[in-house]
Amino acid sequence: MPRSHLNAGFIAAATFAIAACSQAPAEPAALTSGLWTVDSEASELSYVSIKQGEIAEANTFESVTGTVTAEGSATIEIDLASVSTGVDIRDERMRDIFFAVANNPIATVSAQVDPAAFEALGVGESLDTTLDGTLSLTGVEAPFQADVSVTRAGADRVIAVTDKPVILDAGRFELGDELAQLQELAGLESITPAVPVTFSIAFER
Repeated sequence: MPRSHLNAGFIAAATFAIAACSQAPAEPAALTSGLWTVDSEASELSYVSIKQGEIAEANTFESVTGTVTAEGSATIEIDLASVSTGVDIRDERMRDIFFAVANNPIATVSAQVDPAAFEALGVGESLDTTLDGTLSLTGVEAPFQADVSVTRAGADRVIAVTDKPVILDAGRFELGDELAQLQELAGLESITPAVPVTFSIAFER
């Protein structure tokens, strides 16, 4: 259930990753030509939900897509129905109750980055940076920030990884009632509303 919060965090994290990726090309020419897209197969968004104050469980989103333009406009989309908690009934409750995917199928993260800051990266080189963006989840928008390490993995490939977890809280997205409902259905005394999110996002041209 706390996964919902994490989900939000992941989405935010994903967008940051994509933004970072778009900035990673080593040559100025590479930054000004072509569109960069998320390699979904090689990317991962993970979050840890905490219930009863001490039971931690790892969860993921299995479908993340996105693009970054040469001008540095980054957009990432998370398929909320792809949430995977490892338990079918929990997946169903997350989809139907927490995210209400019938009305809110996609969470969107957007950010504006400065590609010029990454022009000097050579293949195999990395750069640590802090990215700011906006997450839109179930009709509510909230700003977020993430510290990421961007690595130039190839001439047309970059990978962005969180330096430390991104902490998101369900309350920021007005999901307190939905979280309480999940808690009641699961018969739990508590579900921590704030959750840590980590990611590794591959981006290629």
